[in-house]
Amino acid sequence: MNALWMADEAAKATGGTNTASWEAVGLSIDSRTLQPGDLFIAIKGPAFDGHAYVGNAFASGAAAAMVEQAYAPENAKGPLLAVPDTEEGMRSLAREARDRGNAMIVAVTGSAGKTGTKDALALVLGRQGKTGATTGNLNNHWGLPLSLARLPRDARYGVFEMGMSAPGEIAPLSEIARPDVAIITTVESAHLEFFDSEEGIADAKAEIFAGMKRNSTAILNRDNRHFDRLHQHAKNAGIGQVFTFGAHESADFKLTALDLQPTHCTVSARIPGRDVTYTLGAPGRHWALNSLAVLAAVEALGADIDAAMLDLADATPAAGRGARKTVSLDHGSFLLIDESYNASPASTRVALDVLGAATGRKIAILGDMLELGPQSPELHAGLADAIAANGIDLVFLAGTDMANLAAVLDNTVCAAHGPDSAAILPLILETVRAGDAVMIKGSFGSNMAPIVAALSSLDAHEQAHQAAGER
Repeated sequence: MNALWMADEAAKATGGTNTASWEAVGLSIDSRTLQPGDLFIAIKGPAFDGHAYVGNAFASGAAAAMVEQAYAPENAKGPLLAVPDTEEGMRSLAREARDRGNAMIVAVTGSAGKTGTKDALALVLGRQGKTGATTGNLNNHWGLPLSLARLPRDARYGVFEMGMSAPGEIAPLSEIARPDVAIITTVESAHLEFFDSEEGIADAKAEIFAGMKRNSTAILNRDNRHFDRLHQHAKNAGIGQVFTFGAHESADFKLTALDLQPTHCTVSARIPGRDVTYTLGAPGRHWALNSLAVLAAVEALGADIDAAMLDLADATPAAGRGARKTVSLDHGSFLLIDESYNASPASTRVALDVLGAATGRKIAILGDMLELGPQSPELHAGLADAIAANGIDLVFLAGTDMANLAAVLDNTVCAAHGPDSAAILPLILETVRAGDAVMIKGSFGSNMAPIVAALSSLDAHEQAHQAAGER
C-alpha cells in the first residue's frame, strides 16, 4: 500500500467525518511547501489560520484537507476531513502512526547538537531499514506530531527531535512518541530567559523520559555536569537501561583519541566489549562525542553497529549547522563555515573551536545569542576567552547583546560591530579574501543567513557557470 493515510483510517483516528473518499501519500501544514498527494492540515496559529489557505492547498494538488467542523465545506475544492480541532487531529494521527507499525522510536533532545545527532542517526539507520525522521528541526508541539504522523507504515525505525524553550513542552511530545530510546546530547545555558538555572533546563530535558517504558534506554552525556541529575530522572522514570557517552573514564561509549582534519575526523573509542576506530564526515570534537551517542542508540536498538561506524563517514553537517563550502575567488578561495541557524554560549564556543582548527586567517562573524535572560551581557562578553584561545584573527559582531563582547575585545581583533547583520555586511564583503576561513554563527532571530548567502554569491565558479547558462 503506497498510501500513508486513507480517508476511513484517518477519520477513525481523529473522530472526524469525511466529505469524500481520499488517499494521501504525505502530510503538510504549509500550503507553500505542500506536495501533490499530501493531506493538508489547517492549523490555527497565533499569527495565521490555515483554513485561509485550504484553497491554495487544493490548487497545489492536496489529496484532502483536515479542517475544523465550523469550516464551510462549500469553500472547498476537494475532499475534507472535518474534526473538532485540527491540532488535536494531527496529534491523533501521530498516535495512530505510532501504534499501527512496528518501528523502534528514538527521540533526541539537548541544548546543542540534537539536529546533527538526529540526522547522523537517521542516516546510519536508514541504510539498515526504512527509517522515518524529523525533517530539519520540526521538533515542537506541531513539528513532532507532524513528523511522527509522516512515519511510513512499514518503517523499521523512527528518529525524532524534541525541542523546547520552556518547562513542560517536551513531556507531551514524549507521551505521543513513546520512545524506545532517548538521547540527551547535553545541557547548557540556552533559553535561560525562561529558566531560573541550568538545573531547570536539565529537568525540562529530562521530560523526554515521560513517555518511556521500563524496557527502554536512556543515553546520557557522561561529561556533562548535570549527568547525575539526568541519571536520577531516568531512574525515577523507571528506565530499564542507561548508556553513557563521552570522554569520561566511566563512559560506556568512551572517546579515547581524536584526530581532527579540516573536513573530517578519525574517532577512536572504547565501546562495550572492544576498541574501535572510525571516520566521521564532520570535523569537531562535539561531532565526535555525539557520534558516540549515535552508536549507543544503534546498540540499544539491536542494529548493526559495525555498519553504522562505516556509514558515519557520510555524516556531514547540514546548512546552518556547520556546513562547509569552499568559495572560489578570482585569485584563490576561502572556507565558509555556516553555523547561522542558531546559537547558544556552548554551541558558539564549539564553533569557535572548529574555526580555530582551520588554516589561514580566521574570521568569526557572530550575531546575538537570544533568550539568555539577565545573564546575557555576561555570557556574550564571556566568549572573549574562546576567541583568544582559538587564535581568531578578526571578529565581526551584530546585535545589541554582542556590544558586550565588542567592549572587551581588542580593537585589532574586533573588526566591526553593528546593530544588525545588514549593518556589518558591507565591511565583511570588503574584508574577506582568498585563504581565509570564515565562520558565521548567531541565533535564528539574529538573521545571519543573509551574510552566508552574500558570501556564497561571491563564488567565481558559480558565477561563471551561471553566465555560461545565460549565453
